[in-house]
Amino acid sequence: MICVALPGLAISSREEGQLTGRGLEGFYRAGRRVLSRCEIRVAGREPLAVQAQMIAADRARFVGTLRTSPQAGPDPDVVVERNRYADGTERITLHSAASRPLRLPVEVALGTDLADLGAIASGNAGPELPASVHGSGLRWSCATGNASVTAEPPPADALASAGLLRWELNLPPGGSRSVELRVRPDGAGPLRAVGRAATSPLAAARAEGDDPTAAALLRTSIEDLQALLLRDAVHPADTHLAAGAPWRCGLAPADALVAARMALPLGTGLAAGTLRILARTQLTGPGPQSGMIPGPRRDAGPLLPPQCTGTEATMLFPALLAEARRWGLPEQETEALLPAAERCLTWLLATAGDDPYLRDPHSGGLTRCETQAHAHRAALLGADLLDACGRAGGDGLRQWAQASRTAFRRDFWLDDLGGGRPAVARAPDGRPVPHLSSAAAHLLDTGLLGGGAMAPGLLDKVQTEHLARLLGSPVMDSGWGLRGLGAKEPGFNPFGHRAGAVRVQETALAVAGLAAAGYEKEASSLLRGVIAAATSFEHRLPEMYAGEQRTEGSTPLPHPAACRPAATAAGAVVLLLTTLAGIRPDAPAGTVTLRPVRSAPLGEIGFTGLRVAGAPFSVRVSRLGLAMVEEAADGLQLGA
Repeated sequence: MICVALPGLAISSREEGQLTGRGLEGFYRAGRRVLSRCEIRVAGREPLAVQAQMIAADRARFVGTLRTSPQAGPDPDVVVERNRYADGTERITLHSAASRPLRLPVEVALGTDLADLGAIASGNAGPELPASVHGSGLRWSCATGNASVTAEPPPADALASAGLLRWELNLPPGGSRSVELRVRPDGAGPLRAVGRAATSPLAAARAEGDDPTAAALLRTSIEDLQALLLRDAVHPADTHLAAGAPWRCGLAPADALVAARMALPLGTGLAAGTLRILARTQLTGPGPQSGMIPGPRRDAGPLLPPQCTGTEATMLFPALLAEARRWGLPEQETEALLPAAERCLTWLLATAGDDPYLRDPHSGGLTRCETQAHAHRAALLGADLLDACGRAGGDGLRQWAQASRTAFRRDFWLDDLGGGRPAVARAPDGRPVPHLSSAAAHLLDTGLLGGGAMAPGLLDKVQTEHLARLLGSPVMDSGWGLRGLGAKEPGFNPFGHRAGAVRVQETALAVAGLAAAGYEKEASSLLRGVIAAATSFEHRLPEMYAGEQRTEGSTPLPHPAACRPAATAAGAVVLLLTTLAGIRPDAPAGTVTLRPVRSAPLGEIGFTGLRVAGAPFSVRVSRLGLAMVEEAADGLQLGA
C-alpha cells in the first residue's frame, strides 16, 4: 500500500499497519527512508489487524482490535485506528467500548536506516541507526542525513537505546484518545504537496452514470495524478508529473509528456508547465542532436534493442503543444513555447533527411513502427500549429509526412492469409521484424487537428480494419486489456515488461484510436477489460499487469515491478473514459465537436468539471450513445 504526496511516500504492508522495516516499508522524503519501523503495542500486545485500506492517494487507514478483559467474552472492547499519511504523519487513535474507565500503556517502537530507495530495493539498506532523545521524540543521524520523530502529546517516557516512546492513556467509557507522530528530515518543514494546493493545474472532474466503477476510477486516477505532481526546483510555478511510485519519483520526459497529453480534458495547465520545464532542457547549438529533448534509453523487450526516449519526447513536444492549443492553451503561452517546438520539428527533418523514416540513432538504423507513428503525428500536428501561428515550415513537414505514409504502407505492411499486419520494426538491412505487439496501437493515435478532425494515419482504410481486428482478437485482447505482445508470438511472457504484460497507456491509446476509426466493438471490449481490472486493483491501476487470459472468476495478476500509482496509467484513465464522449475541441475557432461511442459500453455516463477553452465543461452520453453538452464556456459552439 503506497501513500503518495510527492516528494513524500509511505509504503506499508497490506496485511497490517505495523511498519517492521522489512522490504520497502517506511516513510520516505525525496527518495530517502526517514522512518523504517513503527510498531505499536497496547497493554503489551499488538492489536489484531482487521482492516487495511487506502482512503485517498496520500492516506491509508489500518484498524485493529484488542480485548482488555478476556474474561468478558470474545468481543473486543478497544479499537486501534491508525491513519498514515504520505507527508510523514501517523495518527494513532484508541476507541474504547468498555463499560469502565481504562488506563492503557501504549508503546511505539521506532527505527530507521536513512537509506536511499535504490539501496533498499537492491538489498543494501544497512542496519538501523542508533537513536537519541530529541525534544518530544527521537532523532537519528548518519553521514548522509538525519531525521527525527516528534510526538503530540509528548510521551511520558522516551528510551533512545530501544527506540521506544511510551504513554499512559486514560480512556473513559466510550471515549477516545489520540497520539500523533510526525517524521521528517531535520530542518525540513511540513510537506506541501503540489496537488493539494489551490494552484493545482488539474481540474477535479467527476463522472457519474450507470457503471459506478467509472466514477470511482476517475476520482482515484485524478487523486493519483495530483499526488504525483512535482514543482520545478528553479521555476516553482511550473509543475510536471513524476513517472510513478515507488520506483520512478522523478522526471521522465516521455512519460511526463504522454500523461500530460492524456490529461488535457482536466485543463492545459499541466501541459504548459511540462512543456516549459522540458523546453529548458532542450539541446541547442551545433551538432546532430540540436533540438532534441534528452531522455534515457529504455528496455524494449526481448525482440528489439533498447530505444531512445529522447526521440519519443522530442516528437511528443510539438504534438502536445498543438493539441493543448486546441483544448484552450492561451495564445500567449503557445507563442512562448513555439520556438522550442520549431526546434523539435527542425531536428525531425534534419535527422530524417531524404529518408521517409525516422531511424533509431542507437541501434544502427533500426526503424521502429512506434517511432514512425510519433514522427508522423508530430509532422502533421506541427505543420498545423505552424500555420495557425503564422510561421513558415508547414508545407515541408506535410510533404515529409506524405512520403512517410506512402513508404510505410508499402514497407511495413506484411500480407498474410489473415489480411496482414504491421511489422513492429524494420532491421537496418530492411528486413521486417514481423511480431505483433502493442506498438501497433500507436498507429491509430493520429492526433487532433482543427475543427475536431483527426489527422490522417500511416495506414490506409483496409490496413486499419485489419489492425482493428487483430487488436480485438484474443491474441492481443487478454480480457483485461491489450497485451504488449501477441500471445502466439515467440518470446511471449504474460509478465514481460514489453513482451506480453498489459500496459494501461497503450490500451487507452488503442481504445481511443479504435473508437475514432469507427471500430467500437473492439474498443468497447478493451475498455470493459480495463474497467474490470480496475475493480481488482481498488480503482488504482498500475502501469502494467500480467497479460494472462481472463477466465470466469479470475482476477488480473499484479506485476511485481510495476509503479502504482503511475502517471501514464492515471492519465490513461482520463483518456479512456472521456473517449466515451468523443470530445474534440477547437478552442481557437470557438467550437467543440462530440463523437461519442454509440454503443455506450458503460451505459449512461456524465462528466462534470472537465475543462475546455479555459472554462468548466460538462457532457452527458445517454444509453443510446447520444452526447449532450450541459456546461461550456460562453460562446463555445457545438461543431458539426
